[in-house]
Amino acid sequence: MGGTNGQKLSGLQKQVLSMYREFLRAARSKSPEDRRKMELIVSEEFHRNAKEVDRKNFIYIEYLLRRAKKQLDQLKSSDTISLSFMKPSGSEAK
Repeated sequence: MGGTNGQKLSGLQKQVLSMYREFLRAARSKSPEDRRKMELIVSEEFHRNAKEVDRKNFIYIEYLLRRAKKQLDQLKSSDTISLSFMKPSGSEAK
């Protein structure tokens, strides 16, 4: 994201990193096996989007953040035992 070489993070970058941390924290409440699966899915999804989504496509990034917030709320539910991500069909990532 650019914070490792002394650059300041934008507000949107801070939101993305915060969301990533929230997902990892929420995964801690699940069983060890489910936690590992969730951490892997979250990591893969965030890294894929970091590579595929143009950093200047603010509208799409904000959409992804809203969608992630809904998924996070579901993950925090004690009834949720699994997590999956899917790329919206016809989405323009670039």
